[in-house]
Parts: sequence; C-alpha cells; structure tokens
Amino acid sequence: MKLPHTHSLRARLLWFLLVAVVATALLQAAVAYRAALAEADALFDIQMRQMALSLSPGMPEGGQLVPSDGSGDQYDFLIQVWTSDGSSLFQSTTHATLPQRAVLGYSTIQARGTTYRVFSFDTGSQVIQVAQDEQVRQAMAAKLALRTVLPTVALVPLLMLLVWWVVRSSLAPVTRVRKQVAAREADELGELAEDQLPDEIRPLVHELNLLFGRVTQAFEAQKNFVADAAHELRTPLAALKLQVQMLRRAADERSHDIAINRLNAGIDRASRLIEQLLVLARQQSGTQAQSTTVDLGTMVKTVLEEQAFPAQAKQISIDTQISTPVWVLGQVDALQILVRNLVDNAIKYTPTTGRILVTVLSEDGRPWLEVHDSGPGIAPADRSRVLDRFYRVAGSEVGGSGLGLAIVKTIADAQQAHITLDTSELLGGLCVRVEWPTPVLPLAPNGLTQAS
Repeated sequence: MKLPHTHSLRARLLWFLLVAVVATALLQAAVAYRAALAEADALFDIQMRQMALSLSPGMPEGGQLVPSDGSGDQYDFLIQVWTSDGSSLFQSTTHATLPQRAVLGYSTIQARGTTYRVFSFDTGSQVIQVAQDEQVRQAMAAKLALRTVLPTVALVPLLMLLVWWVVRSSLAPVTRVRKQVAAREADELGELAEDQLPDEIRPLVHELNLLFGRVTQAFEAQKNFVADAAHELRTPLAALKLQVQMLRRAADERSHDIAINRLNAGIDRASRLIEQLLVLARQQSGTQAQSTTVDLGTMVKTVLEEQAFPAQAKQISIDTQISTPVWVLGQVDALQILVRNLVDNAIKYTPTTGRILVTVLSEDGRPWLEVHDSGPGIAPADRSRVLDRFYRVAGSEVGGSGLGLAIVKTIADAQQAHITLDTSELLGGLCVRVEWPTPVLPLAPNGLTQAS
C-alpha cells in the first residue's frame, strides 16, 4: 500500500498504523492458514491410514464402501482395492479413477486434472488405496484460518478508532502550543508553558522560549538604541546647527576659521557618539561572533600601538607589564573594543605628561587585565554609576558621552568577566580591573585544547 504524500504528522501516523494493522492481519491470516493446513494434513493422513487398515481383513463383494460414520462422503475419500496381480476388486466411486500402480505409503498424485493425497497399503494378497482431493484439505484449512482471523478483522474498525484517539491525545500538546503561539500579539514574546509536555516536545518549546528571549533582548537593544540616539544626538545636532549659523555670520577670516574648527570638533564628537551608540547596541543585542580563545597580552599590545598617537599628543607615557600568553575565551572584536575603550578612557582623563600602566597577568590560573592612570580618579560613590549609560561625573572638564565604561561593562558581562573600579595604588588615579573567572587553554588546529 502506497502512503499518500502529506505534511500532517497526525495523518502520517494514522496511515502508518493502518498499514501496520492491515499487514499484521494479513500475516496472521497467512500463518493461521499454513498452520491449519498442516494440522488438517496430519489429521486426514491419520484418518486415511486408519481407514485403509480397517479394510485390510477383507472386502465385501460389489457395491460401494462408505465408512460407518459418513466421513467418506463428507471428506471425499476414494477407496480402491486391487489384487496382487493388478485386478480391480473394489472402487468406491466411478467419478474418479486413480492409477493402479501406487507408491506404498503416502504420496501425492495428479489424476483427471485433480491433485490427490494417497495412502497405499499392501496386505500381501491385495493393495488397498485410500485417496482424498487436496482441495478438501485446503477448504478445511481456509475455514479454520478464517475462524481465527475473523475476530481480528471484526476488531479492526474499533482498533483504528482507538489508534485515532491515542494519536489525537498524544498530539494534543502540539495543538495546545500552536494555539498559544497563534493567540499572541506581535509584541508578546513571553515564555510558553513547558509543564505537562511530552519529552519529545519539551526541548522544542524550550528552544522556542530561548529564541523568544533572544528576540526580546534584540528588541530591547533596538528600542534602547533608538531612545538613546534620539536623546543623545539632540544636543550635538543642535550644537552643529548653531555652529553652522556662526559660520555664516563670520565677518572676517579669523572668525571664519574659528567657526570651522568648532564645526569640525562638533562633527567629530557627533561621529564618536554615533560610533559608541552603535557599538553599545551591537553588544547589547547579543549578536556577537562565535567565541574563541584569544591571547589577551598580544591583543593589548596591538591596541596600544593604535593608541600611541593620542598618547604622544598629550605626552603621556604608557608602561606595560604583560605576561604572554594569557588566554581568555571571548569574541575577538568585542575584546578589542573593551581594551580600546579602557585605554582611550585612561588617555582622555590622564593629564598632560601623565602616566598609564597596563598589566596583563594571571593569578591562580585566572587571567586578568588592569589599566592604571595618574588622572583624578573616580570617587567611590560614583564608581558604580559610571558604568551606566550616559552618566558622567559631575564637574568633569573632559568631554564625552558617558558610554565608554558602559560599553566595557556590557562586553565584560557578555564575556562572563568581572569588572571592578578602584584607586590605583601605583599611579594614584583610577584602576580598572577586568578578571575572567576560569583559566583557558588555547585551541589546537584540530579544535582540542593544548597546553600553553
């Protein structure tokens, strides 16, 4: 039986079970028929032998011989008797004639287009032959098999009804989950109930809830980005508009140059703000690249080379204490942004001719990064708040958007690292420490960890 093409799990299950039930019934009928035929052959063979042996003492003269219980008529037994020289003494019917020469014992022969089962017995003076049409045995076996299979066939509709109910009940949780999802609004991303679900469906619903969580996080990041951008860009855009107006009103070349410089500085600040907003939105959306093992010391050296020019412009000396290799697990781009923001923040708040110290070490196998500066530092009351977006310490003369350390905090959380702010005992300014909780071994080319 060819199954119809369908995408319905319920229909596929019902069809498969229907085919299984029908195939089982057919197999049962075949097995029952074979067993009944073997049993009928054995019983009839015994009856034929007993009939032949009962005729061996002597034969009546003339007429037809019929067993006293009537089984000869009922089961179409044919009886023939010959003398030892081949003369026919008796024949129970004239409708069918069997060969005169027969194999002693049991045999199967063809006569007049019919297959007969024959038992021949030699008494010494005569040969007694009892035969039976094979169709009689097959008909008897078919009746016995039908009696065996008929209850199963009669129960097939009830069995299919039971199968339909079991399949419908088993797939009810799928229907319930589908209705829950269909009834939701576009912005409703809460978790689906995972209780009372089969083991095969619960992982799917669990993964769906995780997907809802990621989508919610992405929506929140997008919403926050839009709100933050609208809030923070309002001031620099207004300042840019004012500076353009001042540029138009410039009466002489000196005023014109001053207005252009201020406009360029305003554009740089707006560009920096937009860049930091985009970085923050990308980190908060959870769409970072796949994590890998990174040599933190090598990364810090690369970032310091990039930041060499702004440090030299302020005559700031940057010292390092880097132990290589120090491996951490994370996204390369995100870690570069974290290190760059820490160094950039230190350069920004360190006064001219100041000092910065960057250390990359490991303690008890746990890697950590510290950035010290000789700037004014941050008061203990403000240290937790400067990690929030757009918070700037009151009275600070350094321009900025208040996003640098917020981005560092977001990346550290995503990398499962811990960030602390304290007073630098070495340089007197701020000390920012980022510590990873567990040691990490580098990945070998085959993807396995190797000793560093």
